[in-house]
Amino acid sequence: MAVPTSTPDLPPKPAARPLPWPAVGAVLTLAVLGTCSARPGVLEQVRLQGVLKVATRNSPTAYYFGAQGPEGPEFELATRFARELGVPVSFVTLMTPGEVLEEVETGRAHIGAAGLSVTPAWQGQVNFSRPYQRVRLHLIHRRDRPRPERLEALGSRTLEVVAGSSHEAALAALARGVPGLRYSSVLGVDTLDLLDRVWNGDIDTTIADRNEFSLTRNFHPELRIAFNLPEASELAWALPHGDPALAARVDAYLSSIEADMPALVQRYYAPDDRFDYAGARQLVRDVEDRLPALRPHFEHTAREFGEDWRVLAAIGYQESRWNPLAVSPTGVRGVMMLTAETAEALGIDDRADPAQSIRGGASYLHQMRETIPARVPEPDRTWLALAAYNIGYGHLEDARVLAQSHGKDPDSWQDVREFLPLLAQERFYLNLRRGYARGWEAARFVDNVRSYLDVLEWVSPEPSPGAG
Repeated sequence: MAVPTSTPDLPPKPAARPLPWPAVGAVLTLAVLGTCSARPGVLEQVRLQGVLKVATRNSPTAYYFGAQGPEGPEFELATRFARELGVPVSFVTLMTPGEVLEEVETGRAHIGAAGLSVTPAWQGQVNFSRPYQRVRLHLIHRRDRPRPERLEALGSRTLEVVAGSSHEAALAALARGVPGLRYSSVLGVDTLDLLDRVWNGDIDTTIADRNEFSLTRNFHPELRIAFNLPEASELAWALPHGDPALAARVDAYLSSIEADMPALVQRYYAPDDRFDYAGARQLVRDVEDRLPALRPHFEHTAREFGEDWRVLAAIGYQESRWNPLAVSPTGVRGVMMLTAETAEALGIDDRADPAQSIRGGASYLHQMRETIPARVPEPDRTWLALAAYNIGYGHLEDARVLAQSHGKDPDSWQDVREFLPLLAQERFYLNLRRGYARGWEAARFVDNVRSYLDVLEWVSPEPSPGAG
């Protein structure tokens, strides 16, 4: 993952310009009254206001603050659409899909982009764009419980779904052909909450789409797909009724990016399984083949920052496998996989230059290490700094607060690591200052770097002179 540029105590600022919606609404009102005309269509509103207003949710399936600022599948899609319209985008994050729909229905938002499924009930409130993704629906259970093979086999086992969701609509349709099928529709939760309840053993089963199940696999590996439902869920944007020009423009845009969707889905929903201990054997081979050309840069930079060169090398291996020309689908590149924005902030001119890339990564790690409270001893200080390097210091602080609130030590890496995955669960992240984060990735990042470091310490026992 690329080096973040967020400040230590505040969530990263959105790249898109956040505008006060009442102010731009007043501008629009004056424009309309001044010409004594009817309310303009949404595309004309966007032109007059100079901004695309998007209602979304703080959710892994929509929009959240990552280490480098806002990200998420809907953030990417809506930002690209705004760029196509030639205006910046302003997001407002809401708690529930119902609030997103209301924002669109009342005209306070131009579009709703929140990982919404098309349902008959919601179609009464808003218009929907053409689907941008069609996802299978699964019945989910724990692998240590008997696997139901079909809905008829559920018997007395509890099945809960989110009220008003496409999952509920699918079950309602299937229930007509499955006599005796019983399920409960739950208000005030999302599917990730119900998946967590299955994992805890509070309920037996739930329905989840492919995206939702992929997300939970990272921190609930005991969950399994029992079987696929014949129904599928279609994800689309919410649009106001009665604006065919907007619908046509949105549909044309979503059609134009259809070929890009598999990469976006892979980026946000595929579990990261890059490290395994068999990979350590490959690392030993790469120590011989790739490391010699980069080791002088790691050692020189480590001396400058008082760091162990092997820590920097382990980060570089995790990020790029020591490939100076590595490029990710999101545009991060180089040995330390820096974003263009991060490189600029760190004074790096050429991300493909190994010396500059390694210096950029070392500089950011040093910043994170210095931000960790002085009372935290080694090695916990290094492991916490690595987690902040990956996820951003603000999200690390949220995990430390969670750990402390549960009676654990916020200065202990092992205690904090236990709570990092909870940053991805709605019942926790909605009450945290910085919201959703892919906390399991930070935990895995540190685990991987430590594993690579173990190998490097074995093949090269001596740290850099002057290492801290």
